[in-house]
Amino acid sequence: MKRKEFLKWATPAFLLLANGNIARAGEQMDALMKKKKRVRFAIASDIHYGQPGTDYDNYIKKAVARINEEHAGNPFDFCMLNGDIVHNDPVHYPAVKDRIGQLKMKYYVTPGNHDMVTPEHWERIWNRPVNYDFTVNGTAFLAGTTSNEKGEYICPDLKWMEERLEAHKRAKNIFVIVHINPAKLTTHGIDCPEFLALLKRYKNVRAVFNGHDHDEDGIKKKGEIPFVFDAHVGGDWGTAYRGFRVVELLEDETVLTYVLNPDSKINNATL
Repeated sequence: MKRKEFLKWATPAFLLLANGNIARAGEQMDALMKKKKRVRFAIASDIHYGQPGTDYDNYIKKAVARINEEHAGNPFDFCMLNGDIVHNDPVHYPAVKDRIGQLKMKYYVTPGNHDMVTPEHWERIWNRPVNYDFTVNGTAFLAGTTSNEKGEYICPDLKWMEERLEAHKRAKNIFVIVHINPAKLTTHGIDCPEFLALLKRYKNVRAVFNGHDHDEDGIKKKGEIPFVFDAHVGGDWGTAYRGFRVVELLEDETVLTYVLNPDSKINNATL
């Protein structure tokens, strides 16, 4: 994507620097977009497939088409769908899984509070447990649940997280992906002080990615840890647009990230 086109479709781009600081990309975007990427992925959340009174099927179709379009021009290593895949009723899983299956890259999913199935049921649907990890080009990803089959908010599984953080302690970068913000930084976040204390012990944790708060599309910081949000794909509330986040880990360990809007132009500018 050329810079002029980027400015039409994207929110402001931010850099997560190797020293833990956050900076606006600004005039650096031309050079940054040309840099070699070690890992590039898309992350979207809150599909809410099946929510009454919403155009849920069209929302996911548009999001998948836009992610595929971006992938065709600049490939993603994978796409992460971070929770609330359906809206309360498991009957919708076959249909939404078929829509998601039209992505042209590998994809992963995490459960959200509206997914409301047991861990066993979730694993039968997606062939992955509610907590799992994977690596891409030496970068570790820890994807975990923050809710149960009743839709209750819960903190990430401390024992599992500690085991996996320890297993990846020599990785240069770890990204944690959970649906609900565990630092109580948002209206709908929860307070998980033991989890935050655990993360602080591992200096290679670069960011935690959250969904859940449909009206959040920025980056908030708790201590030294950035918590990164991606607006929403579906549902009946949130940001005026429905978007997904692009994350690029560059060769110098800098992370470039921004949200793309799949439906209409935002942040319009002329150069």
